[in-house]
Amino acid sequence: MGILNVTPDSFSDGGAYADPGAACAHAEQMRASGADIIDIGGQSTRPGAPDVDEAEEWRRVGPVLTRLVRDGHAVSVDTLHAGVARRAIDAGALLINDVSGGTADPQMGTVIAASSVGYVAQHWRGTPATMDAHCDYPDGVVTGVLCELAHRLRDLAEAGVDLGRVIIDPGLGFAKTTEQSWHLAAATARLRDTGFPVLIGASRKRFLAACGGEEAQQRDPATAAVSALVAAAGAWAVRVHDVAPSVQAVRVGRMWKEHA
Repeated sequence: MGILNVTPDSFSDGGAYADPGAACAHAEQMRASGADIIDIGGQSTRPGAPDVDEAEEWRRVGPVLTRLVRDGHAVSVDTLHAGVARRAIDAGALLINDVSGGTADPQMGTVIAASSVGYVAQHWRGTPATMDAHCDYPDGVVTGVLCELAHRLRDLAEAGVDLGRVIIDPGLGFAKTTEQSWHLAAATARLRDTGFPVLIGASRKRFLAACGGEEAQQRDPATAAVSALVAAAGAWAVRVHDVAPSVQAVRVGRMWKEHA
């Protein structure tokens, strides 16, 4: 899954793809590098990021989504807002990637239930502005995340969502310390054993700075290493900025798993 931020304030690329033409050109590059899905995001969810209203988010996302669907891309939309999700589905998105797991907008479950798209339910706590204050997991981060994801999946099922279309994401870096993010990445096989496909989004995140890389783009080699490891552990997909190295890394992880 290739990340396409169409925001002016992304932590990783500084708004390089806020222009629709630049965004679509970058999507073509990612597909040529081996991305299976292009994940468009119109709101930054970095720590401390401000909220963006639905109208502004759609203004950023809509033109890029429409063009990529027209050109035959498989597209996901990264949104917290049910209204944006509804419009994205109508425009041809195949997947809604909700970093709140349905907690930010109570109508999200209803929108997903009325569609046939896939849905990524990520774990988070608080909001981007407050999440760093919510890293307390008394029973351990893996147990805590699995328990809270189970509650979110129950709520989605009660809203009528077909859980066979749901992918889970442990939310590395979202209300997690560096150590907790590493614990969750290393628990990919345990997450997979829930029976749900697992999406891992480690790309350029702060916890990778421990491997060397104070600047976000300096963390691409560490990102690729994580991609190989979680692929070997059975992840469904990895969500990355720099596609080509992680495509090779996923192949390494697959070969490692086959020959282990």
